[in-house]
Formats: sequence, structure tokens, C-alpha cells
Amino acid sequence: MKCTFNIYRNKQNHYQLFIKMFVLTLLMLLSSMSYAQKTEGVIRYLMTENYVKEMAAVDYLSKQAIDRLAYMYGGNRGIYKSYSLLWFNPTQTKYEDSEESPEKGFSGWSYRKDEYTIIRNFEKRTIHDYIDLLQKTYIIEDSLQVPKWRIMNEMKEIEGHICMNAVYNDTLKMQKVIGWYALDIRIMGGPERFFGLPGLILEVDINNGAMVITADKIELKKLTTELDFPKKAKGKKIKEKDYVAILKKHIAEKRKLGEPPFYNIRY
Repeated sequence: MKCTFNIYRNKQNHYQLFIKMFVLTLLMLLSSMSYAQKTEGVIRYLMTENYVKEMAAVDYLSKQAIDRLAYMYGGNRGIYKSYSLLWFNPTQTKYEDSEESPEKGFSGWSYRKDEYTIIRNFEKRTIHDYIDLLQKTYIIEDSLQVPKWRIMNEMKEIEGHICMNAVYNDTLKMQKVIGWYALDIRIMGGPERFFGLPGLILEVDINNGAMVITADKIELKKLTTELDFPKKAKGKKIKEKDYVAILKKHIAEKRKLGEPPFYNIRY
């Protein structure tokens, strides 16, 4: 009887999986048809940082240090919100901070005056970034190096789009990243420096809510010069491996000092 029950349960599980995949495929086909001729525009993301959770995820900070930060920045005092923009078409994306702010009395990230332009060209398989890092400005030109995402099977709706999740572990920044990508927008891009999934990434959750970046407005429109690299960009040209080496050295130094690594670098 036990063997018969297991066989029945396995068949039932296979049937449920088949139905789920059938519905998923149907949704993808229907959505793709509506987006076939409209795959360019801009996405506004709401970026929410929880300072206490960011520090709590640093494995070398003592409990006393984390408790002290939680006391200082608990509640809404340690939560910061801002907007960012992703311009996209079928072959390219460009991501940058927005001067618009979700909170009254602030002007978004513009008060920091940091340069941060992230460009991905999927047709040419190149990256072209313009970044302020540790008080220096760099221009990163290199080939695409796709992160090692692990596709999961959960789904949810974001701004009218059915999304599936994927997981990526950043061992350098000590971050567990969950990305939610749209099944009907077949573009590999996403916010910040995240990309490489089968669809456009509409939400990213880093370290269980330490930072959440989620699309809150999607506008489909014809683009002109929005995807261009900044004409006045000046900085030291480096490769992706050089950028990683700078971060690695900085984080190692902060670990020795027992200090949080994200005071001077982007989370």
C-alpha cells in the first residue's frame, strides 16, 4: 500500500508541475505577443535601504556593535528611500540614479553628486560603466560576465507583469540576492549591476530586506539619446577585474579594522 501511495503521490506531483508549466508557458506567450513591438522605454525603481539590516548582515561585526547601530538607527531613522531609472530596448540597458525623490524635502541621490551610470549592451556583449568609487572616478569597459544565478520556481506579479525568482550569492560583498524577472520582457538587464536572467529584472531583494529595489512605474516609449554614454565622462579606464580588486581590498581593510564596509561604497 505504501508503494502504491508513493506512486500515486508522484503522479499527482508530476501532474501539478505539468499544469503549472503549461499555465506559465501560456502566460509568457500571451504577454510576449503584447510586448513584441513595445520593448523599449524606462522603468522607475523605488530603492529602499534598511541601514540596520545592512550592518547586521556583516558577518564580522560584533553583536554589541550591531545592537548599538540598531539603537541609533532603529525604526524609520535607518530607512532611506530613493528613485533610480533603467532605460531599455531589446539590446541595451542604461541605469542611473534619479534626481526625483519619493520623500518630500529631498532631491533623491543627487545630493551625493556621485557618478553612477551602468550600461549593458547584450548584442555586443559589453559593459560600459561610469562610477565614483572611494573618491575616485572610473570608466569600466569590458565584456559581459554573467552572474551565476540559480533559477527558482516562485512567481508573483510586479507592476502588471508575472515574474519568477532567481538567487545569486555575492561572496565578495557578502550578499544573498533574490531577483524577480519578468517573463514577458525578454531582456537580460536589471537595476544596479544586476543582469543575466531570461527576462528584465523588476525587483531585487538583498540580504532579506537590507536593500529592496522594485519597479513602481513602467513607461513604454520610443527612446532617442537616453541610452548614450555620458559625453562629459572622465575617469580612469579599468577592466571589471580591476573594479573587483578595488572592492576586495577595501572590504579586507574594513574587516581588519572591524568597521562596516559600506560607509564609502555603494551597497
